[in-house]
Parts: sequence; structure tokens; C-alpha cells
Amino acid sequence: MASLRDIRKRIRSVKNTRQITKAMKMVAAAKLRKAQDAITAARPYAQMLDQIISDLVARSQGEELAHPLLSSRPERRVEVLLLTSDRGLAGGFNSNVIRRASRFLYEKGNGVEIELSTVGRKGNDFFRQRGQKMRKDFGHLSQKPEYAQAAQVAEEMSARFLRGEVDAVYVIYNEFLSAINQKVTVSQLLPLQTLAAGGATTAAEAPAATPALVDFKYEPGRQEVLDRLVPQAVAIKLYRSLLESIASEHGARMSAMENATSNATDMIASLSLTYNRTRQAVITNELMEIVSGAEALK
Repeated sequence: MASLRDIRKRIRSVKNTRQITKAMKMVAAAKLRKAQDAITAARPYAQMLDQIISDLVARSQGEELAHPLLSSRPERRVEVLLLTSDRGLAGGFNSNVIRRASRFLYEKGNGVEIELSTVGRKGNDFFRQRGQKMRKDFGHLSQKPEYAQAAQVAEEMSARFLRGEVDAVYVIYNEFLSAINQKVTVSQLLPLQTLAAGGATTAAEAPAATPALVDFKYEPGRQEVLDRLVPQAVAIKLYRSLLESIASEHGARMSAMENATSNATDMIASLSLTYNRTRQAVITNELMEIVSGAEALK
């Protein structure tokens, strides 16, 4: 049986751990609030931009209106962008999205050449150690991505798609639903899927507005407007995915640290009970020795 000193050390160690997990929970909660506000601000703009493109394509009956980023072709070369975090202690945040990416690579790998790009050290380390063909790591996007940075990455991938280096680009990430609920999502970034083509791939994109019946006059023209909006929609979609992933990370870490704090409290209560019982047993043994010695002296 453990001594009283060992139990006291264990209680003190668990209390120190509980202070750390509680502090990490508070930090994650503060970051989650900011990330959630960013998502709330970005979602309506992204949905409306997609709706405008869909309406523009739908109203162009009889016109040769198209954009190369909207045209699909047989997938022989595919790029996958995996969004993970740089740090752990976030429950199943990284393991869930890595597991989904592994299944996606297995399903698509039959006859399709796949290149993997990553955002976040966890995903990059996992697949690099297993010999997966890696193209690039966008580590600068894992913490506080800016729209300009996301637009540069989207422009790079769009250029590769237009040059024929890849036939499709997919993004695998955790979609933020609530602080305790994240959904692993596989979203097709290129070719861009609009609402008119049934491209609402996430829960947040599902309740889209109904297309308006009134047509508009476009200046300088429909094609020029489409050429301007489609690359911007690709950048916005990638930027939203980054925001969703970051908010999901903070939510998962907050939930994990809350569970860890609760478990530490239960462990302290159990160790305190064990300490009291052990202390009571020690005192009882000492009293019995004293009484036995007194009886022996009679």
C-alpha cells in the first residue's frame, strides 16, 4: 500500500495538472469566441457570393457563359489539402480528420495520382512519416490566417488547375457546428461547385436562398462579372474552411480540457479518500501498538 507521503505527492501533482488544464480551457474559450465571430461574419458573404454565381449562370440561357474553374473533367491527378493543427491536446480533432484523409486517399488512390498538401504540423508529420507523396506545407495558415494569404493559396491552386497539373482539388477539414460538435468534411474546391450544380457540401451551405426571378443588367457584361466572381469565390471558400478548422480546434481543445479538469477533480477526491483511509489505518495501528505495549507492562 502506498505511503501517506506518496499519496500527498500524487494529490499535489494532480492539483497542478488541474490548474494547467483549467487555464488551457479558459484560453481556448477566449480564442473560440473570436474564431466563432469570424465564421459568423464570413458565412453570409460566402453563401451570397455562391448564390450570385449560381443565379448568373442560371439566367444565361442561350448564351455561351462559362468559366474554366467551373468546368469538370475526368480525375486523373488530384490534390488534397488537409487542415490540421500544430498542437495536440484537442481530443479527437486531429485524429478524426487524419483518419478521414487516409480513407479518402485509399478510395481515390486506385488509378488516380494524388498529391497531398497540408496546413498544420500534425497532419504533415503523420503522412510524411508514412511515405505519402507531399507537395507543399502551408504552415503559415495554421494559426491566424488572413484573407490575403488564403487568396494567394487559392490562386496558386487555381493556376495549377488551369495548367492541367491537377484535375480536382479537395479540402478535408473539421467543420464547426458548436463548441462540442465538429463534423469532418470533404469539400471540393476545384472545379468550383455552385448551388445551381448542387454543390452545397457543408451543413452551413445547405439553407441557401431561393434564386430571384428578376434579371439584371450587367456592366460591362455577364462574362466579365463571372470572370471576376469565380476566383474570388474559390478564395472565400478556402478562407472559410480555414476559419472553420481553427474554430473547431479551439472548441475541441476547450471540451477536452474541460473533461480533463473534471477527471482531475474526481481523481483528487478519490486520492483524498484513500489518503484519509490510509491515515486512519496508520493511527489505528499506532494506538493498537501503544495499548499492546501498556498491556505488556502490566
